[in-house]
Amino acid sequence: MGFEAQKARKLFGWKTTAVGILNESPRLAKASPSLNLGFGDRTRKRESKIMRKKLVYNCLLMCIAWTSFGSNIDAAEPDVLSELVFPLNPKHNHAPGIVECPNGDLFASWYRGAGERQADDVAVYAAWKKRGSVVWTEPFVLADTPGFPDCNTALFMDRDQQLWLFYPTILANSWESCLTNYKVAKQFTAPESPRWIREAMILLKPEDFAEEARRKLDIELEPYQEKLVPKTVENIRVLRERLGEKLYQRLGWQPRCKPTQLPSGRILLPLYTDTFSISIMAITDDSGATWHASKPLFGFGNIQPTVLRRNNGTLVAYMRENGVREKVRVAESSDEGETWGHVGVCELPNPGAGVDGIRLANGKWLLVYNDTTKGRNRLAVSLSSDEGLTWPVTRHLEDQPSGSFHYPAVTQGSDGTIHTIYSYFVEGGKSMKHAAFSESWLTVTEGKN
Repeated sequence: MGFEAQKARKLFGWKTTAVGILNESPRLAKASPSLNLGFGDRTRKRESKIMRKKLVYNCLLMCIAWTSFGSNIDAAEPDVLSELVFPLNPKHNHAPGIVECPNGDLFASWYRGAGERQADDVAVYAAWKKRGSVVWTEPFVLADTPGFPDCNTALFMDRDQQLWLFYPTILANSWESCLTNYKVAKQFTAPESPRWIREAMILLKPEDFAEEARRKLDIELEPYQEKLVPKTVENIRVLRERLGEKLYQRLGWQPRCKPTQLPSGRILLPLYTDTFSISIMAITDDSGATWHASKPLFGFGNIQPTVLRRNNGTLVAYMRENGVREKVRVAESSDEGETWGHVGVCELPNPGAGVDGIRLANGKWLLVYNDTTKGRNRLAVSLSSDEGLTWPVTRHLEDQPSGSFHYPAVTQGSDGTIHTIYSYFVEGGKSMKHAAFSESWLTVTEGKN
């Protein structure tokens, strides 16, 4: 089978590739006389041959055009398949979530509008990919607070097979003014919107952290004191003041990555605030009836955590770095997320872009992130066999000279397939891109068959 035929087979399924149509052409001729392929008529065999060749050629052109547009599938990599969730769109489409439903369907969310926090038309959108399908359904509005932007989305399937959606509503067109919402559904079937049975805002009241935060801020700034310009000094002064204000301690927390559910049933929802560039956990022990805040994770630059659990119960949070370190930030908790240790760095690079991770069914850990220090044009997947101590295996879902491929969300299906979805920004517009691959794809040396 030729290179483009293999690409087309992956994207459309066997019967709709050019080679598949060639093999099916006698049946098509009977079903559609208008094709006039002439099967069964000796005098028209030559005409039939020519038309079949044209049909193959045209179908191959269609497949090449489609794969160039959206799928980016390489025949040399049989264990990775990818496609755009919807055609490139001129609006801002960003910050997806993804889950696999109990029946094997995939459900994805993201936000769309004229911008981000400053665009009041921004709403949460969603689409389905039914099990066995090669295409996604038409996007539809999943959540919308009229007149206010609804932004970063996270999806979660709990152990009771309830579907959760988390997203922030921006009150005053600034990240500092957001409040996080959640919705829960027990019934969800493609292509319809889930039937929400509960929805509410998560209101957090952390214990006053001003003194501890200011002390840790001073420690963080110590190596840079002589390099601070006047504008930065003023920003730090404002930050120190806000650290003592209840309004800013309680407002502005928003999600990016999915929650983690512990063996005890506890759900940890990772949150962050751009007010202070720190993170926190919203914790519920009663399936969302009540929430309380963990102690903050003070790294001043550490945002958008994803949380994984070791066999010994230790929780590890991996975070985007918004400061000067250019490394993925990391912190640990030994008390089910109530308190967190020092926020350090790990070996993985980060350009100030989101990360997401999962613990695979076999116990290995997987992270998806931009492994650069500048730009988001390369998207990597790394694998750890020692619960995050080392990350020796890395492959790339994207490695392009331009574009942004970022804000990944990742999950593992019941059949072991790893599904990731991410914001896909190129010159012609924006979309979400879904990629499905096996663990074996990760262990193949990049660039080899």
